Amino acid sequence: MTRKDDIVLVAGATGYIGGRLIPALLEAGYRVRALARVPGKISSRPWANDPNLEIVQGDLLDVESLPGAVRGCRAVYYLVHSMVSDQVNFAETDRKAAENMAAAADKAGMKQIIYLAGLGNDDSGLSHHLRSRREVENCLKKGKVPVTVLRAAMIIGSGSASFEILRYLVERLPVMITPRWIDTQCQPIAVRNVLNYLVGCLSCPATIGETFDIGQENVTTYRQMMQIFAEEAGLRKRLIIPVPVLTPRLSSYWIHLVTPVPASLARPLAEGLSNPVICQDMRIREILPQTLYDCRQAIRLALAQTRDQQIESSWIDAGTIPPVEWARSGDPEWAGGTRFYDSRRIVFDAPKEDVWQAILKIGGANGWYYADWLWQVRGFIDRLVGGVGLQRGRRCPLVLAAGDSLDFWRVLNVEEMVSLQLVAEMKLPGEATLGFSIKSIAPGQTALTLTARYCPRGLFGILYWYLVLPFHGLVFNGMLYGIGKRLDRDIVAGPEKISLQGL
Repeated sequence: MTRKDDIVLVAGATGYIGGRLIPALLEAGYRVRALARVPGKISSRPWANDPNLEIVQGDLLDVESLPGAVRGCRAVYYLVHSMVSDQVNFAETDRKAAENMAAAADKAGMKQIIYLAGLGNDDSGLSHHLRSRREVENCLKKGKVPVTVLRAAMIIGSGSASFEILRYLVERLPVMITPRWIDTQCQPIAVRNVLNYLVGCLSCPATIGETFDIGQENVTTYRQMMQIFAEEAGLRKRLIIPVPVLTPRLSSYWIHLVTPVPASLARPLAEGLSNPVICQDMRIREILPQTLYDCRQAIRLALAQTRDQQIESSWIDAGTIPPVEWARSGDPEWAGGTRFYDSRRIVFDAPKEDVWQAILKIGGANGWYYADWLWQVRGFIDRLVGGVGLQRGRRCPLVLAAGDSLDFWRVLNVEEMVSLQLVAEMKLPGEATLGFSIKSIAPGQTALTLTARYCPRGLFGILYWYLVLPFHGLVFNGMLYGIGKRLDRDIVAGPEKISLQGL
């Protein structure tokens, strides 16, 4: 049993479950060490300054980074998994990460590993993704540290990849042509119930070394879940037509176009939906009793959080921040090869605080302050060629932090009341960043500088820059004017192009 003064390690701290588990553990009084490849993605969370939280940098594929991360920890939550387009690679990556974690836990003398796994009968022909989750489970169990395994099917909660697929499909398609898996039986579980089980396992010796199935009390189907969602969302009953010709690959492409979830993630999820996922071992209900939300209640709660813009974590939180050292403003224009930039400045008769708030609200449902249809067209084109498009939006409409997704950008850095730097994640023949910086130049007057930087790949990358360059004046100047309009303040000067040396 883990005591409140013991250190608990959370591996996968920036993921969907990790981002919710850490504050739950802190609220329960535990000391928590969060392991992250990019610590900055955690340090901006509201609970990041809790005195019982320690954030450490580490990577489960880098064994040299693990000894310091696990030192002094009594238990570890293993919430790590990787799903990419190359399914062979994601299984191999997950296997190696689990082996490294098991070895590190052994050396640290840990007393418990708690692993959130996938539900499914071993004899039912598991999908490649679920087989990989089961293999990770076996790798962890090969070590000396006892493993507590919680096997879950679909987790219903605002921001989860599975729930977002369900939400977008039902909201956008009154008529759906679906694969036959639409009638597969499953026992989903509300994310709140998952967190209660995870936290409870720390203080319950009866869970150590055991494997449990977790899920709601009733068995349902994905068709029934879709109709329940439509009812809870106030939509008309959906017409669902299952056909035998939609393969997981085709389904993933369709999900890619209709929802924010990319095909690389949708495919392993779609493959797993063909497996019945029904609880067999339900002992945990007596060991850690709690009120289990049924499917309707779980969907209702998730919709309420989405509408209230209180999404604590999201599937889009996962992923590294692309390195863009070439974009540092201190480098000369010619440094490191061909580089392009376009920088424009405007001065508002507005205080710095108001301008900063306008910048923080950019993108997502709030739009880009000008010609949103052009951004939507660019996002649609990006989606067609396999990119992320605009559909991801943003997790919170009021706050941005390093690592957050913002339409087809990811937040590279936020310096409060100074600058916001975004790095492009759309399909491009090069790498691009978009930066906003503000500076008070007189009492009540603020200068806003917008800078686009681009590092092309090859000749086509260079041609691409010159093809889109004519649109910069329209879009960027329009955006700066639009911010002034949203602020309802006068423009003192600009917009005007400035040189790199003027930044």
